[in-house]
Parts: sequence; C-alpha cells; structure tokens
Amino acid sequence: MVNHVAFIWNIAESLRGPFKPSEYGSVVLPFTVLRRLDAVLADTKPVVLETAGMVASFPDLLQVAKLTEASGHEFYNTSPFDLGKLVADPQDLRANLSSYLAGFSANVRDIFDRFEFDKALNKLAEKNRLFAVAEKFAQADFHPRTVSNIQMGLVFEELIRFANEKSNETAGDHYTPREVIALMVQLLFALDDDALSKCGVVRSIYDPTAGTGGMLSVVDEYLRRMNPGIQLSLYGQDYNDASYAICKADMVIKGQDVDNIALGDTLTEDAFDGKKFDYGLSNPPFGVDWKDQRGYVEDEHTKLGFNGRFGPGTPAVSDGAMLFLLHLVSKMRKPEDGGSRMAIVLNGSPLFSGGAGSGESSIRKWLLDNDLIEAIIGMPKDMFYNTGISTYIWILTNRKDGDRKGQVQLIDGREMFTKLRKGLGSKRNELSPQNIETIVGLYAGFEDGEHSKIFRNEDFLYRTITVERPLRLNWHATRERIDTVLEAKAIQKLNEADAAALRATLDRLGTVTVWSNRTAFHKALKDAANAEGFTLSVALLKTVTTELGEQDGTADTCADSKGNPEPDASLRDTENVPWDEDVDSYVAREVLPYGPDAWVDKSKTKEGAEIPFTRHFYQYVTPRPLEEIDRDLDTVMDQLRAMLAEVER
Repeated sequence: MVNHVAFIWNIAESLRGPFKPSEYGSVVLPFTVLRRLDAVLADTKPVVLETAGMVASFPDLLQVAKLTEASGHEFYNTSPFDLGKLVADPQDLRANLSSYLAGFSANVRDIFDRFEFDKALNKLAEKNRLFAVAEKFAQADFHPRTVSNIQMGLVFEELIRFANEKSNETAGDHYTPREVIALMVQLLFALDDDALSKCGVVRSIYDPTAGTGGMLSVVDEYLRRMNPGIQLSLYGQDYNDASYAICKADMVIKGQDVDNIALGDTLTEDAFDGKKFDYGLSNPPFGVDWKDQRGYVEDEHTKLGFNGRFGPGTPAVSDGAMLFLLHLVSKMRKPEDGGSRMAIVLNGSPLFSGGAGSGESSIRKWLLDNDLIEAIIGMPKDMFYNTGISTYIWILTNRKDGDRKGQVQLIDGREMFTKLRKGLGSKRNELSPQNIETIVGLYAGFEDGEHSKIFRNEDFLYRTITVERPLRLNWHATRERIDTVLEAKAIQKLNEADAAALRATLDRLGTVTVWSNRTAFHKALKDAANAEGFTLSVALLKTVTTELGEQDGTADTCADSKGNPEPDASLRDTENVPWDEDVDSYVAREVLPYGPDAWVDKSKTKEGAEIPFTRHFYQYVTPRPLEEIDRDLDTVMDQLRAMLAEVER
C-alpha cells in the first residue's frame, strides 16, 4: 500500500507550479479511481463491447441489465478506450478522455461528476500536464489480483488524508484509523459470532458518516472472512462530494448496490428515512457545531417528537455529535424484528456535559431509561490524525442478553496502546492486535475488574434539587442608600416635581429607624409620602423597597402576599441527589445541619443523567514522604551550589 501511495503522491508533487498543493487532490483522487475501475473492467472489456453492439436498440433498462451482466460488476464501460489506448494517442487525449468517461454506466459517471473531474482535466490540458499524469497512472497496476479491495481502500484514504492536509482541512472528518475501526467492528460482532457464522445469513450495515467508506470496507472484510457465504448489504451517507465519490467507487467495485451510498447531510437529508439496519457504526466529527442544521433539527424535534429522530432532546449547538448518536438509534430494528447493535466514536463531552434538564442530560437519561447503552470503552489519547483528545466508543443495542439487561459496562482501555515510532499528525498511539483482543475480551467477558466495571442504569441517574434560604432584609434611609434609590433607572424617568417629592419622602423617613419587617417599612414609607402629598405607584414602591433594602441575617423573613417565605436568590443553591435516595432524607442529612431554615423548591426539581467515566477508574496514588522530597531538593541544591562555585572560579 505504501508504495502505491508514494507513487501516486509523487505524481501529485509533479503538479507543483500550475497547481497549488491544495488542488492536488482534485487531480490524483479521481485519476486513482479511474485507473482502478479501468483495471477492474479489463478482463471483461471485450465481452462488454460485443454486448454493447448487440443491445444498442434495446430499451435503456434492458441495456443496463445486459451490460452489467456482461461486465460481471455493478458497472460497465462501453467505450473502446482504456487508459493504455488513451495515452497512445497524445494528440487527441483530452477529447478521448471525455469519450471514455461518457462510456461509463450512470452510477460511475456520478462519481466523476462529484469530483468535478472535467475541471481538473481542462486545467491539466491547459497547463500541458495531462499526458504526463495520464501516462504515469496508466503504468500503475491496480488490478484486483495485485491490489485487493481492502488495500485499495487504504490507498484511497491515505490519499484523502494527504490531500486534506495540503488544503488545511480536517483529516478526521474523512479518516478513522484502521485499528480503531477494527476494534469497533469486533466489538459489534463479538456477541454474535455464532449467529453470523451460519449458512444463509443476511445482514445490513449502515454508516451515516461514511466518509470514504473505511468502516464499511472493514465490516465487509471481517464478515466475509468469518462467513464467505454471508449476504451483506452496505449502506452509507456522507456530505463531502470527494469522500462520497470514493466511497461509492469502493462499493461499486465490491459489487454492492450503488444506490445504497448517498450524498447529503445526514442530519437534514436522511437518505434512508424509515429504513432500519442490523448494525450501524459511525465516527461523526468531534466538536463541530450544527448551526447550519439547527432550524431543520429543532423543527423535527418539535413537530415529530419521539416519532422523529430527536425526540429525547438536542445538545448544545456547539457540538452535534449526540445528534448522530440519536440518528443511529433511530435506525435500530424493533426487538421483535431481531433488534440491532450500533457503535459510535464520541469525545468525552457526551458523557457529562449539560446539567439536569439540558438536552445532553435528557438524551443520556432517555438512553438509560430505555436500556440502550450496552458498553462504553475509554480509548487512549492521541489516536486520531487531527486531534489528541480523549475518545470513547459507545456500544448501543436494543437486544441485550439476559445478564446485561438493566446494566452498563464501562471498559478502561486508555492505557492499552502501542507508541508509534513516528507520529502522524496528532496521532502518536495505535492499537496493536493484542490491545484489540484484550478490550474485546473484557467486553465479551462482562465481569467486574480493574479495567471493566458493571453498573446498573440507575447508578448514572440523579435529581437536581433547588435549595432555598429565606430572604431577610433591613431598610434604613441612610444618605448612601437614598442616593442609590435616586440613581435607579425607574427613578430617572420621573418628572422634576415627582423626583423632588420622592426625595423629600425618603428624607422624611430619617436616618435613625431601621426596619427589619417589610410590612412595617411599607407603612412608614406610605405615611412619609402622604405627609409630602405624594402618591407612590405600585411600581415606584417596589423600586424603592428593592433599592433601599440590604441583606440582614438578623432581620425578619420576607414573605409574599400569601404569607410564604420569599427565597433569597443570592443564597440559592442546587444539590444532586442520587436516584435511589429519598430527597427528604438527603436534605435532612446534607443540608439542614448547615442551614436549618432552608427548604427545597420542588417545582424546580429536575431529573438528569451523567456517566463520570474517569471517576470510576480513578486510582489514588500515595504521595512520596516529605523526607524523601526534602532529600531530593537538598541534592539538587547541592548540585546548583557546586555549579555556581565552578562559575565563580
């Protein structure tokens, strides 16, 4: 694979000058696809050309069926050209290339249209580079006997990564490390090996963020190696034209139905609306906002509720990863139809972000309430090419085995990795086959231990209660407080006469009396206003009361019109109460000893869920004795003194 990638990228580097590095991908990616298809069709080309002449007068659908049958693939090319013949006629190369591309079946022409290959060919011809590039690609041996489908997929993805680096795009949007995919795939099927090995098995696999099709390719290879007779249907969707084109090319070569690969934004254009799948897997973009999709997503959430994909809630607009999680869940078959299992890679945020009542927390709680989270695996850092952040694989299913029902397994694989000799972008670590085997073994074993812990769903649920303390104020007409009242916005709007009357009213209150009861203060204030011949409006009374009051822990409790104590917003606090604990008992133990006058506003109680992964695997490390630290410091200081003495000499 490395030789093929190096060979192709050397062609790309030869474009320097007429082409910017950011434009290299627009040339080498479609040319790589073209050469691959050219090689795949080579063996049946004579039969296809003969058939094309025989079916020229047939209806279109029948022509397609006959030509597809003749080619032995899901696509064909009726042009007499191939790359070898094209470069043999340099003079007419550009025109002949157009004729050659037009000879492909419609499902392949779409691939080159999405690449906007014509633009690249025109520029190559204009800059006198077309023949050189075509000739070099014609020399590449991409025949399936030489380069397998999986190897070709690796070539595609390496080229995509190179191209994105040159154009400063995010490689992670399109590329998931192969060993991470291998782990996800083995986790997906670890509990189903026996069922998948049987004769006549039919399964469907779905990736809503398919990229270049790497995940689908690994799934295909894994299952066909396990059961050569398995009937697989691979489905995928991606929003990036180039990635979609490569994925579709890969699926065409594998003999898959090309209509199963769709172009478009999964969140706003679900190409498989209403369709369910046996398995799903996804690596959505990390930390990417969904502002552009917000209107559509929130509209679906509001109008369709749980009949749509986003019924449980929507996350913060700054990170849309949990929307893809909900989308995957919506693609599960009903349990009575066999159910489904899904795997998705997420960053740490979906585990804990958002308090009770937030979209993220509501999504987690819905997943737990419906017993859909089977396992979460903590991954090593520095595993991806574009980010070094912590990542987690979530395994979701609606068909848990009996001993797993009502429970969630957390697996700590954060230290299970092998260091790369040389980093690739942000990627410093990789999973070895042994690392993958260990993690999959922990998952399949489903036992409590150092790296695997089993929890009840309820262990991650809680209630957030709002604890109130009574409002206690005193009112004192000091000069400073009166100045504060007069500077209030509402007071500034008074006409000159009313402002003067209010000032006189406040002065009449005097600076001696301190009121600790609101009712008594209101009576004194109204009496002072009447003495000045001034009528206080309700709004003005409220403003003066607010601005003239100050907190006083010894004052009477303020009460509302019904006699209920008013809460002091500045003393308001919240507490998270474990799901299984009685709220009143919790408050009696944790709150009232420190605030005997506190109470819980039950109207504000919210239910939430979080999965504090790292807390459950935290291991206390005893600090070194102070004597040992002091000895080390003394040693270092002695070394510094010796060095200074050498300098002074």
